[in-house]
Amino acid sequence: MSEPTAAPTASAPTGPASASASHYARGSAANMVRSLALIVAFMAVIFFAVARTNTLSGPPVDVSGLATSVARETGWPIEVPADLPDGWRPSAVRFVPSTDNLPTWHVGYTSPDGHYIAVEQTADATKKWITQQTNRAPVKGAEVAAGRTWQLYVRDIKTQNSLVAPGPGQLTTIVTGDGTLEELKVFAEHLQPFRS
Repeated sequence: MSEPTAAPTASAPTGPASASASHYARGSAANMVRSLALIVAFMAVIFFAVARTNTLSGPPVDVSGLATSVARETGWPIEVPADLPDGWRPSAVRFVPSTDNLPTWHVGYTSPDGHYIAVEQTADATKKWITQQTNRAPVKGAEVAAGRTWQLYVRDIKTQNSLVAPGPGQLTTIVTGDGTLEELKVFAEHLQPFRS
């Protein structure tokens, strides 16, 4: 009868696999802080290397181009601001149906202080059209600018000031925006019938 053989015992692995794990692979808090610092430094390099702009600017606004076609198509004496003081820049122009499906001429400018002010014009304006263009503001009095008497509409909750006047011709003209009354009057005083 042969003697029973002893079960093989597990022995420690030998060779490269037997080397103990790296000090850095053990995941200490210090290693985590070093890794995080490396990532932050890398992100800072990217942040400062990429060029950024402080303001977004769209394509140039061609007031004259659209005004030419609108004046030709409608025969209206539409108005555009001319010779505004330095710092005013055109930011929007369109001719689209608005309230009560009235075709509306719109030219918007940004003032030197960053306020948006626009002229809105349509023929045979309805009360509803005026209400919408002035953002449902109540009438607060009258102002004189550019030889015209304008009704002043002021909405305090969502800041919007508006000057409303009949003319020229069959048009109703509104100067409106989030600018001050002084800015609206400057804008109104520089409005002139468009001539191509």
